[in-house]
Amino acid sequence: MDSDDELRGASDSEIVAVGDYYYISSDTESSAGEEESDCGGDDYEVADEIADLREKRYVILTEKDIHERQEDGIKRVSSVFSIPRESACILLRQYKWNISKLSDEWFADEERVRKSVGLPANGVLLPDSQTLTCGICFEGYSTSALSSASCVHYYCHECWEGYISASVNDGPGCLALRCPEPSCSAMVLEETINRLAKDEDKVKYKQLLLRSYIEDSKKIKWCPAPDCTCAVEFLGDGNYDVSCMCRFSFCWNCTEETHRPVSCETVSKWILKNSAESENVNWIIANSKPCPKCKKPIEKNHGCMHMTCRPPCSFQFCWLCLGPWSEHGSSTGGNNACNRYQSAKEQGLFDEAEAKREQAKNSIMRYTHYYERWVSNQKSRQKAQADLQKFDIKNLAELSDILGIPESQLKFIPEAWSQIVDCRRVLQWTYAYGYYLEDKVKSEFFVYLQGEAESGLERLHKCAEKDIHAVLPNANNLSPTLKDFIEFRVKLVDLTRVTRTFFENLVRALEEGLEDVHGADQSTSKKRSRNNTGASCKKPSAKSKSGRNKVARTSR
Repeated sequence: MDSDDELRGASDSEIVAVGDYYYISSDTESSAGEEESDCGGDDYEVADEIADLREKRYVILTEKDIHERQEDGIKRVSSVFSIPRESACILLRQYKWNISKLSDEWFADEERVRKSVGLPANGVLLPDSQTLTCGICFEGYSTSALSSASCVHYYCHECWEGYISASVNDGPGCLALRCPEPSCSAMVLEETINRLAKDEDKVKYKQLLLRSYIEDSKKIKWCPAPDCTCAVEFLGDGNYDVSCMCRFSFCWNCTEETHRPVSCETVSKWILKNSAESENVNWIIANSKPCPKCKKPIEKNHGCMHMTCRPPCSFQFCWLCLGPWSEHGSSTGGNNACNRYQSAKEQGLFDEAEAKREQAKNSIMRYTHYYERWVSNQKSRQKAQADLQKFDIKNLAELSDILGIPESQLKFIPEAWSQIVDCRRVLQWTYAYGYYLEDKVKSEFFVYLQGEAESGLERLHKCAEKDIHAVLPNANNLSPTLKDFIEFRVKLVDLTRVTRTFFENLVRALEEGLEDVHGADQSTSKKRSRNNTGASCKKPSAKSKSGRNKVARTSR
């Protein structure tokens, strides 16, 4: 258990920079014959890179990577189609950067593609006249002060600047900007933007052009973390969990935070329920009654049964039977009881209203049970994430100096905290899973599994948070020994591995819908049925010498 390979064990999802991209893979593998080194080092890191590249699931792209891909596509189209770079950019933008589709349609009918995009085959020559009139401000200008979108409509540079600025500030629509003349479909090229727009508008235009490469793609999405400028290209294997370079983990399919084992549909329903007014309505039904006169809901939180609605209604009534208070008195039970209500209840007159109110109360209690625990685990996960970041920055370097052990061999500690964060996230979403689990048999087994998961995670959390103080400098233990460190390492590595395995199996079982639960019930019932059938027979079947089943005769 205290071998160096466990000290250097790679995490489940590890980022490895290779060339211009960051490849991500799950569950790195080490070869059986790999030679171990006492100090880790370059050989081990290279082995990690090779293992990570074997099964990459997604690729993280920086803005530089996106720009290079974009430029590469533009250059390819420009070269193959023998057209200027600006024209190639317009074509790719209109075809959502799909080079294959653009090539097919271009070589099938170039003229139709040019016409639909607004890309003229040849430029337009300026008229011979010395001055021309701007089509927007109607002022006369020399030909050198006018420009067009490769069409016959000329505008002064000042009007072009205002037109471009208004379009850029409106958003991505500026990427399909056409000639200001409504009847003209000529596209405004990037060269025109760069020549006539303000500097700040040029920057915005380039940013929108860069973002269009991601937003038009079906395989690449932006990281939803605040202030993160990276994108993630999903290569696909069914598991949509991805981790960006900013350490934000999210579901690539729905871009919500990682939420296994629940589906994206369940997450959507749960988030909507947490923000919807449905629970407010249930609370009103469960904890209030309508005034018999004005029908406004009234909550009774203490006192007797004599209720008075607020002005201008001011109607006085009995809380139990909702009858006028003028008809109540000592004969009906006084201020704290109502004989009329008890009598009517025995006759079943209030059964429907009471049942509805009780159902609303039960619904609220059930929702509150799951929601409070969902929030509690969310807070615990956020705290664990903060502890992980703090340990990475401070405590790991401090522990390395004290024990004389390289930080690379102390990776098992932040890996344990990373596992705690992941498990807290899984545990958090199991409460959303349990809320929508309607099968009673599965629900009972689910509660048992959830309890086991919580117990195992608490053991790991306690070891990482409290037991670590035995090997850190403090007032009572100024010089921890190497033996103390080895014992702590063995315990923490053990708990990390066991907890990881349990949660992986838990996630797998929940994603499969706990199918084995009913399978076990059915197999048990079949076994009982076979036993009963066997017991009813007086003699079991026998086998002949030839190996065929031979039914034994039963005596009458």
